[in-house]
Amino acid sequence: MERKNIAVFLTGGIAVYKAANVVRGLIKKGFKVKVAMSEASQKFITPYTFQALTHEKVYTDLFEITDDNPIPHIELADWADFTLIIPATANIIAKMANGIADDFITTTLLAIDTPKFVVPAMNEKMLLNNATKRNMQTLINDGVKIMSPDTGMLAEGYTGKGRLPKEEEIIEWIINKINSKKDLVGKKVVISAGSTIEPIDPVRYISNYSSGKMGYALAEAAFERGASVTLVSGPTNLLATPGVKINRIKTTKELERKMNEEFKTADIAIMAAAVSDYHVAKVANNKIKKTGEKLTLELVQNPDILKGLGSVKEKQILVGFAAETNNLYENAQNKLLSKHADMIVGNDVSRKDIGFGNDDNEVTLFTLKNSPIKLPKTNKKELSHKILDVIVEKLMSKE
Repeated sequence: MERKNIAVFLTGGIAVYKAANVVRGLIKKGFKVKVAMSEASQKFITPYTFQALTHEKVYTDLFEITDDNPIPHIELADWADFTLIIPATANIIAKMANGIADDFITTTLLAIDTPKFVVPAMNEKMLLNNATKRNMQTLINDGVKIMSPDTGMLAEGYTGKGRLPKEEEIIEWIINKINSKKDLVGKKVVISAGSTIEPIDPVRYISNYSSGKMGYALAEAAFERGASVTLVSGPTNLLATPGVKINRIKTTKELERKMNEEFKTADIAIMAAAVSDYHVAKVANNKIKKTGEKLTLELVQNPDILKGLGSVKEKQILVGFAAETNNLYENAQNKLLSKHADMIVGNDVSRKDIGFGNDDNEVTLFTLKNSPIKLPKTNKKELSHKILDVIVEKLMSKE
């Protein structure tokens, strides 16, 4: 990074106290930081904290004009190479989306034409309100980068989506955004994620332990690299990255129908979903009552979605996953050939520290023309970028 001036705008959420560590961390990373605070943010933490951290005047008043600085909001806008809004409340997101300029922060933001990074933090109900989602999409369309909030204990005393991410994760996200590759601009990437479920009766179903974290991480990474991303997701507790188009499904047949539909216009398709191999031959209309010690269900094989896509692919790059508990290399290589895929991502789901439900993973990539590539254990977001690196370098080069 040659340009390192970052203007940090603090708004009135309870999480604003965490911004002090973010500012300190940015300074340690070599950024020069100037801070502006809304009136509401000053109810939680004083400007003196950030003046001490940055050794710079903190901007609080649109009309605080001096002989040296007659137009302070333009001065800051011209100075900033990057902009961070933290914690971004529903109010500031709405004002940014609609071009409102009624205080120092919003007036300055309207004058800034360099990259903006927004880190939302609010109650889950506010985050999921249609107005907030609509405003966030507007910002994304305008080129603003938005970090997905965490799930955790909220100020209201219950667990939900909307918690400010950890300070070190915010700093890492900003730096990755600044340095991110844009090698998928103009490409459509379709990714399946999570598990599929097959009903037994109105209250029971067959499924697996997939959390969807790997597929959602791949979707976020592809979006960061400039792709138009469609995520086809089974039931999960995850929220897609703002800007990623999401189609929700339940059964394998629903997944097959949606993947076939999206595959026609895709450049890259990644089947990261853990698909149920079988469905119940006859789903009961009513809850099955306990009538004896044993219950026999007749299972019928589900369609092989990856193989089906492989049989009709033209110029698309097709990537599948092989979740194995033994003979990983042999099973993944066989899957690569039998499914007509361009790459298989093999991972050992028998391990407790990676795979299903974990934040980390360790995989081996199998392609037709290269030796297997082992990617060491790391978080699924970083791993997703490494997988995309191989797709771009090894597979897209054939175009």
